[in-house]
Amino acid sequence: MLIKWRVPKTVQWLVKLFFIYLLIFTLLRMATVVFFKPASISVFNLLPAFSLGLKYDLRWIAFILFPIVTASFYPAFSPFYSEWSRKFWTIYLGVLTLFILFIYGADFGQFAYVNARLNADALIFAEDPRESLEMVWQSYPIVWILIALLGAVLMIIWMFKKTHVDVADRNLHIHKFSYRRRWRLTCLLILGWFMYGFFTVMPLNFFRAFSLNDEFESNLALNPLQNFFTTLRFREPDYNSKADHYYNTIADFLNVNSSERKLKYYKRIVHPSSNALESQPNVVLVICESFSMYKSSMSGNVLNSTPYFNELTKQGIFFNRCFSPTFGTARGVFATITGIPDVQLSKFSTRNELSVNQRTIINDFEGYDKLYFIGGRSQFNNFAGLINNINNVKVYEEGSFKAPKVNVWGISDKNLFLEANQRLANQQKPFFAIIQTADNHRPFNIPLEDSDFVSKIIPDEILLKNGFESLKEYNAFAYTDYCFEKFIEAAKKESYFNNTIFVFVGDHGVEGNASAVYPSAWTEQRLSEEHVPLLFYAPSLLTPQERSEPVSQIDVLPTVAGMIQQPFLNTTLGRNVLDETTGPHAAFTIYHAAGWIGMVGEDYYYRKNLRIDKEELVPIKNNLPALTKRLSDSIKREFSKLTSGMYETSKWMLLNNKNTN
Repeated sequence: MLIKWRVPKTVQWLVKLFFIYLLIFTLLRMATVVFFKPASISVFNLLPAFSLGLKYDLRWIAFILFPIVTASFYPAFSPFYSEWSRKFWTIYLGVLTLFILFIYGADFGQFAYVNARLNADALIFAEDPRESLEMVWQSYPIVWILIALLGAVLMIIWMFKKTHVDVADRNLHIHKFSYRRRWRLTCLLILGWFMYGFFTVMPLNFFRAFSLNDEFESNLALNPLQNFFTTLRFREPDYNSKADHYYNTIADFLNVNSSERKLKYYKRIVHPSSNALESQPNVVLVICESFSMYKSSMSGNVLNSTPYFNELTKQGIFFNRCFSPTFGTARGVFATITGIPDVQLSKFSTRNELSVNQRTIINDFEGYDKLYFIGGRSQFNNFAGLINNINNVKVYEEGSFKAPKVNVWGISDKNLFLEANQRLANQQKPFFAIIQTADNHRPFNIPLEDSDFVSKIIPDEILLKNGFESLKEYNAFAYTDYCFEKFIEAAKKESYFNNTIFVFVGDHGVEGNASAVYPSAWTEQRLSEEHVPLLFYAPSLLTPQERSEPVSQIDVLPTVAGMIQQPFLNTTLGRNVLDETTGPHAAFTIYHAAGWIGMVGEDYYYRKNLRIDKEELVPIKNNLPALTKRLSDSIKREFSKLTSGMYETSKWMLLNNKNTN
């Protein structure tokens, strides 16, 4: 038909290329459904996502084909002008196809890890190429993946060549430049329409996907090319804060006194309470990698992955609803050490020279030695830059230990704990020590030397039902509990144990199916990503209690500082959650990729989107009475104001809470 209409060969070839790419993009979107669709969503409900996804795919196919059409206005650049031009455009398409498949491969890896499309946050890994490449190599069958990728590209290039030959053979009797340019101009107009948005009134943009009102459907509609290149614009930190507008809201939340309010300061000088410990106890802060609450025994998860830690919680002050402000180790460590949620939308604050310099309450522990232990390199994610805000801190990292390196993250957590314990036992002064674990992370290695750790075999369907993606992940989580046991049992033999407060907090949770133990907000609104255990363990010093109010990582240091018989200065958003005057109880969250910010309250979780006009209020307890519209709107207004206040104030503090010591 195209020949009959005397359509140029270039345009005929473009039509074939168009359908090849449309097939590729459609199959990749279908693969996303096959591998990642939540069981709660029916395929029929995904039709709007496929419809919108088609528009995104047409846009990117148009971007790919546009240069061929434009260049072919000049005869020498037509893919049918010469052998040289044919090879050039075949190589062009081959390179672009390789790039597209690479992006989709990385996207599937990202989806498998955090259930979200690939975005510009992935560039963070390029800042630590050594660890990033080692982790990928040790976690995935890279050789087979590369072979499959190369094979797919070669097959597609073969299709490009075959369609080129077919078009040339069908047009042998027609002069190659006997056609008018109107067909090429028509192609440009159609491709321009696809770029603007196929059958859309307003230009198609990244934010349109979030109008689908479902996390998976939004991710399914977006292709990773659209998601990645759009989020590049968020790489530059946004410091345009409206903190001044929300000052009174945050000052009320932090209980700032009247004299400081006159100057619009956030600082609070906190004096020891009557319950403060006079023994000048040591502090050991353990920041636990991926210590997700819903996967643990403390949540009631029937797989009982952390029985030892569960027993520890009964001997200490345990907060069963602690939340990291966001997902990610660097962000979680930053929030814990500084008391500020890392609200930069893409680049970690530890990686930004304008925000890594922060004041920390740890410096108010006067007369204490400060120590930091990490099994790998402290340069990863620039933890070193953050930790150096602690005055006179001694850093123990890869190269400081006797134990051998077991994977990309350095020595095993068990050996990290045991070697840290040996050094702590030799301390002559009170100390504040930070131990940062890493084994509960891909590649999920369990050292052969730990033969007394017994791995379990659990059917996949039971693992998935209870929130674990694989048996390897489950056993790594259980190995973390084994390491805690080895550490505490070793510490009990040392003289420092009875006068030490051990603080355990997860650096972040892990997104996944938490429906077996928690209400739907944990799964559908992804609270599982932020929900972590928080334990203050000191059996000789603290009266055991379990507490259920929502608290945050940013509250850890103010709370432990409040246990010590000395004053401290608090200049950030954390609060002493054991202080009876603290209230209301709430924890701020931010989901950077999709632009959600929110507050976890006592009964409800509120969140709103920074990029589109959308908000949600969902229950976080079962069997709550239905809210009237009037009451629901009232709660939303209050939460909205506090949420925005926390977000804007955090942006301001990232630049203004400087370490001046």
